[in-house]
Amino acid sequence: MHFLDDSLYPENQEKLVIQAAPYGPEWLPGDADDLPLTMDEHVQAAVDCYNAGATALHIHVRELDGHGSKRMSMFNELMARLREAVPDMILQIGGSISFAPEDEGADAKWLSYDTRHLLAEITPSPDQVTIAINTNQMNIVELFDDEDIEGTSMAKPAYYKAYRDMVVEAGPDFYLEHLERLRANGVQPHFQLANMAQLETVERLVRKGIYNGPMVLNYVAIGGGFAGRHPADLIEFVRRVPDGAVLSIEASMRAVAPMNAIGIALGTHVRVGNEDNLWRRKGERMSSVKQVEQMVRIADALGREIATGPEAKKIYKLGEWYSDTDETLAQLGMVPNRRPGRRGFMQRDAKS
Repeated sequence: MHFLDDSLYPENQEKLVIQAAPYGPEWLPGDADDLPLTMDEHVQAAVDCYNAGATALHIHVRELDGHGSKRMSMFNELMARLREAVPDMILQIGGSISFAPEDEGADAKWLSYDTRHLLAEITPSPDQVTIAINTNQMNIVELFDDEDIEGTSMAKPAYYKAYRDMVVEAGPDFYLEHLERLRANGVQPHFQLANMAQLETVERLVRKGIYNGPMVLNYVAIGGGFAGRHPADLIEFVRRVPDGAVLSIEASMRAVAPMNAIGIALGTHVRVGNEDNLWRRKGERMSSVKQVEQMVRIADALGREIATGPEAKKIYKLGEWYSDTDETLAQLGMVPNRRPGRRGFMQRDAKS
């Protein structure tokens, strides 16, 4: 993304889209004060986050026994109810379905490719499904302090080890097929990227004509194989993202607010919720709704407006698809592919 002299003025930035992730699939009841359990509680969590200022909802489903649901019927039911309860929210299904271990000592893992492909078939359709690119370590506890997980299920040695050793399985066999299925069903992919190499893979998918659509993505700064918390890495990732892309910042625990504050100042978007963080400050719990409200206050202090639901859908370019590689590159503000026989650096010219 390019920054001109006036790019940090809030009136020149897009309105802020706040993603809420209030379903915390890695936690069990009692780990957080606001984890929904019943279907009514799932719906109410969405309503409360929307009323607080969130316009995108990251969705997982929990069974009554407290574990993450893997039943498509549960996703279908929740989607139908959310369409009624929060019609202006962007409804984004978490592509992992549930990575929580079923029992103490069981592996925390993403489900099979075939199972995850079923997310493209949910009825009614979500607006987005998050998609991982390239198989990658996802040790979500690497950056956690002891105080972050004290008194939670994550503090149990078997659970901790399961999350320490978790791997995101997302090789080409998965993402090529998944992108095709999402496009066929009119569902926008929301790319969850761990590092610069994964961003480059997405750019190659665009340049090869495999993906022709908006580039909507999260920079996931959770450590353990994903990006870390160094501000310089965040800023370099923002710089490398194409001008026409939509970027949100995602971090973990008490780093969520400072990382998001940087993102708000730079003109990107943010994600908060109990899936990412349980704390306001050391030892003080913070609900998903309170985290949304905190982002609204930070944005207001900087003079940046919050997007309404319809505005958020326009910013995310929901429903947009492009006809070919050239149109996609132009819409994303990327340099055109090299023409046959052309030498030199990839510069735009009158013929481009």
